[in-house]
Parts: sequence; structure tokens; C-alpha cells
Amino acid sequence: MPVTIKTVESRKELKTFVKFPLELYKDCPYYVPNLFLDEMDTLNMDVNPMGKYSKSRKFLAYKDGKVVGRVIAIINELANRQWNHAEVRFGWMDFIDDREVSKALLEAVIAFGKENGMTQLTGPLGFTDFDNEGCVVEGFDDISSFMLKYNYPYYGAHFEALGLTKVNDWLEYRIYVPEQVPDKVVRAANLVAERYQLHVRKVTKKEVISEDYGHKLFDLVNLTYQNLFDFMVFPPEVVDYYIKTFLGILNMKYVTLVEDANGKLVALALTMPSIARAVKKGNGYLFPFGWYHLLKSMYLKHEEALELMLIAVDPEYQNRGVHAMLFNEIIPNLIEGGFKYGESNAEMETNTKVQNIWNMYQKEFKRRRRVFTKEI
Repeated sequence: MPVTIKTVESRKELKTFVKFPLELYKDCPYYVPNLFLDEMDTLNMDVNPMGKYSKSRKFLAYKDGKVVGRVIAIINELANRQWNHAEVRFGWMDFIDDREVSKALLEAVIAFGKENGMTQLTGPLGFTDFDNEGCVVEGFDDISSFMLKYNYPYYGAHFEALGLTKVNDWLEYRIYVPEQVPDKVVRAANLVAERYQLHVRKVTKKEVISEDYGHKLFDLVNLTYQNLFDFMVFPPEVVDYYIKTFLGILNMKYVTLVEDANGKLVALALTMPSIARAVKKGNGYLFPFGWYHLLKSMYLKHEEALELMLIAVDPEYQNRGVHAMLFNEIIPNLIEGGFKYGESNAEMETNTKVQNIWNMYQKEFKRRRRVFTKEI
């Protein structure tokens, strides 16, 4: 039977779109779903403020009357202006191991891109860098983190067969918590703090709102990452949306900030106890019992893993050892919390500044994920 591509129009069809991976990966021990309600909001352009800054269209693939794939075509107008290219992204792409299905999905994305004057196809990418990105091409035998998604090994082969080539790779590491803070980290932290008049700042969720630390944080993220691959500087409405989204799941004990003598934020580390297995137990749903597994994992009985969501250092202070101040604060909290290791975020393979940080700790390579591209 031929593959039929349908555009997602209704809320019912959006639910079908969001639920498709739950069926595709139901027997996979490594896949961790997104939270269903968060995913519904992210993909609703009346809720997600990126609807103001992008054009998008969602597609479902059917074969023999059954859903066999999904994809979103995204034109991020801010990123296209920032990088001076005409790129249509494909994201949230999942499909059965059938070349007809993956080809039909990408052809739908390409057609949408051409309708809007785009000349380049790139993905998997989301609306922003906080969405799912990259196709796993190495490291298929370990559970994913909550923030970074797993995919079957055949995905990359499909993309290559359809004429796409590598444009960027990200690496993921597992970094083991030492028994104590390494002496050289303690010495470096004290030296840097004294030399540059810096101090560690811990904040509460109330202070994040009252002292506007959410916007300070994103200002630093924009400054730190503005020159990295396809990064989009976050506009104010999107910042507000992410503050609301993430503040609820952060345990501020594991959020560390570094300020200068004038109270300017110059470095930050956002980490959180892993909720991957808790979310997997609830299959991405909060009800009837998913909320229990989630809260237990966040506040009562942590998993062994911590997710290293984000590290950002003001370019003025990079290569000055400021990261030592972050880890001099973080590591004792991890030891006290009983964490065994941290799961790194996806790091560009060319971003040696970040990778060099991990060289002073016991680490192991976990996963490689890739973004593909081709002219259209």
C-alpha cells in the first residue's frame, strides 16, 4: 500500500502526533518520552510563543490505515535572519523502518520549504535549542536522559539514503562524581574568586521571579551561545515561556550562579536530578500515577544520575577557570545527594572548551547525535 501524508489540523490529530512514539518505542528500554502535556503545549503554536517567530506544519504518515510516521516542518525566521540562510528544519521525526515512509515525510517538509522560498533542508532540529535536536548515530545501548531523546539505529541510514549529509555532531558523556572535590578544583576556585572578585550565588525560586534571575540567565545564555551552530538568540516572550516551563521542575539546590562584585551574572550551571526513569514509568503522563513517580524522583529518592542541563560562562571570563567555582559548589551537593554520575547535555564535537572541563573527572563517552542537511 502507498504512503499517505496528512497535515495535522485538529487537536485530536495533534494528540495522535504526540502519542505516535509511545507505540513505536513501546518495547524499547532506552527511549524516554516527553511529558505529554508539555509536548502538547510546545506543539500548539497558539501557546508556544515561537509561533510568532516561525512558520510550521505538522505531518502524519499513514500506511494500511495506520500511523507509521510523523514530522514537523519548521521555518525559524529568527535563526534564518541571524545566520543569513533559507533553511527549513525537520523535527519530531519518527517513523517505522520503511524507506517509503521516511522519504514521503521528508518530501512533505521539502515541499513546505519550497512553498516558502527555502533552499536548504536541515535536521533533526526544533523551534529552539531547547527542543529535541539531532539523530543518534552512535551509542544505542543506554537509556536516554530526559532532555535528550533516543532514536532507533535505522534513522541515520534512512537520512543518508535520502541524500542528506552531516552538518554537525554533538557528543554526550557520563561524568562520574568523585569522592571529594579535586584539590586543583578547590585551589582554582579560590584563586579565581579572589583574582576577579567573584562569588557564588544561590537563589530560591521566589528570588528567580522577584530579582528577575530568569531573564538574567537567558541573557547570559544568549551571550555565551550566540555563535554556536544554528543557535537562535531567545526573544523576551520565549524567555518568559521557558522560565514558566522549567522553573517548576528545577530543584534550586542544584542551580549554581557566579556573580561579580557588582552582582552581574557571569556564569551558571543548571543541573537537576534525572527524572528519566520516573517519566518512563508514567509513559510521559502525569495521571493517574505519573505525578507520584516524578515528584519522588525529584525530591524524595533521587535516581543515581544528575542531568547537566546547561553551563554558560560569559565570554569575558572563559578560559579563566570560572567553571572551577561552579564545580567546587556543585560536587559537594552531588556527594551529599548520593548521585553517582552526571549526564552531560549534547556538546558540539568542536566545542573543546566544554569537553576539556570533563578531562579532570572520570568520564565515558555515551552517545553521538547528528544533524543532517541537503540543498533543495
